[in-house]
Amino acid sequence: MSQATLTQFDQLALPEPILQAVEHAGYEAPSPIQAESIPPLLAGRDLLGQAQTGTGKTAAFSLPLLSRIDLGLRQPQILVLAPTRELALQVAEAMQTYARFLKGFHIVPIYGGQSMGTQLRQLERGCHVVVGTPGRLLDHLRRDSLDLSVLSAVVLDEADEMLRMGFLEDVETILQQTPDSRQVALFSATMSKPIKQIAQRYLQDPVEVKIKSKTATVSTVSQRYWEVAGLHKLDALTRILEVEDFDAMLVFVRTKNATTELTEKLEARGYACAMLSGDIKQAQREKTVERLKNGSLDIVVATDVAARGLDVERISHVVNYDVPYDTETYVHRIGRTGRAGREGHAILFVTPREKRMLRSIEKATRQPIEPMPIPTHTDIADRRVAQFKQRLSDTLEAQDLSFFEDLIGSYQQDHDTGLSEIAAALAFLLQQERPLVPSEQDLAADRQHSDPLEAGMERYRIAVGRAHGVRPKNIVGAIANEVDLESRYIGRIQLYDRYSTVDLPQGMPKATLKHLQQVEVCGRTLKLEAVPAVAVNTPKPRKLKSKKARSKPKRKGKRSRVSS
Repeated sequence: MSQATLTQFDQLALPEPILQAVEHAGYEAPSPIQAESIPPLLAGRDLLGQAQTGTGKTAAFSLPLLSRIDLGLRQPQILVLAPTRELALQVAEAMQTYARFLKGFHIVPIYGGQSMGTQLRQLERGCHVVVGTPGRLLDHLRRDSLDLSVLSAVVLDEADEMLRMGFLEDVETILQQTPDSRQVALFSATMSKPIKQIAQRYLQDPVEVKIKSKTATVSTVSQRYWEVAGLHKLDALTRILEVEDFDAMLVFVRTKNATTELTEKLEARGYACAMLSGDIKQAQREKTVERLKNGSLDIVVATDVAARGLDVERISHVVNYDVPYDTETYVHRIGRTGRAGREGHAILFVTPREKRMLRSIEKATRQPIEPMPIPTHTDIADRRVAQFKQRLSDTLEAQDLSFFEDLIGSYQQDHDTGLSEIAAALAFLLQQERPLVPSEQDLAADRQHSDPLEAGMERYRIAVGRAHGVRPKNIVGAIANEVDLESRYIGRIQLYDRYSTVDLPQGMPKATLKHLQQVEVCGRTLKLEAVPAVAVNTPKPRKLKSKKARSKPKRKGKRSRVSS
């Protein structure tokens, strides 16, 4: 079968655990670089690939090479060289995702700036894949802490960047210390003379793959991005929905599970929302699309495969809640808005580590993507007030209010009350469920409403997150081992980019908490600190108490569920 006819990953002869991970990640079909690279790499051929960032090349080499790993041999079998710490972490995270169903798989990222001691311990434990920057890899080779004797494959990722940064000599030194039998895959956006010379020296009869980057201009769509930091994505999206003047919105996520989760949370906030994923039957899909067209539905949360062919003129906004895997997917996504010459708006949520993809998208679309400030408390209040005033104007213009005018006149006579006071009371009654001027506490309480705390638990913030390569099992393992706490007593773990939260039993001894502050996970100190409970601004009726009732109650001791 020719690469041109490859439209599904299951046509690529990948093993079941890898195909399962691909489906779990939400991939639809192989990109051109994947369709052309995976078959020769699976066959053990060397490969010389010319492709831009954002074309899906990480999966192009990861999927076939991971397919041939011997999980029983806990020594480095794949070595990936990357020019920067950021790319090394990005590749390591992606490979971990593709290997999620490979039992016992272990990968170690190695780069400058991280504790050498941490890396030494990780290498001593054994691993199947090493991803690193040339300088730090050489340090380990000089120390004899990195054993490449059973290496089966080497990947040079973004070789042009390594050339620009002066790493090619280091790269050659590393390649010279790898077995002659190893497979080599070299990827570069450009093929300059020095890179061609590297290829000639170290690649044997390589398959050459060249992917021309498609340029796309979406002139009718304004593009903005928000850099995910301390603020949660859901909170940011909720604020955007508050202040953006949108007709209908399409929100893209990566996985089917995410469509369900996000739809439920938006519905809980009162939005007319539905989901589209690969699991939705055609009849239900058609019903959802019809509702979107006729205005009975405002927001659809979708995966890429489910939104294929979706053409609804009402869609004024596309939100990339999750960054797409490649630039072509991004162009397809934002093409759902700005139809028939109408103005469209595209908003991209991006983490600091995903900034490379942001720049690749700008290059592919030949348009700048402007940073956008997240709406503040004041912005939301102003928007709500403006909407309230508009509702008043629309009602005065369109409704027969004679009955209510008589009613208010009668009330005014009976109670000797001014019209402005009556109007203010009515406005309060109308908006008491959704205050026109919400407090920051109200907004924070709304965020926590979607992430309830289980009874008997307390929430703690820890200084390690996705950007540091952490996974929930790392956190569970560290806490359980350090304080002799059974893992079943460790509650919800929520990963963010630069930090995470973990729910632990109430009444943990101070000595235990102090000890946990110093525990290391993924080379970072946890710095455990309690997340304060959010107080909701709900007025409560005042009750008079007797002097006896107001006396200070006796404190009851709490029994800890763990020992120090």
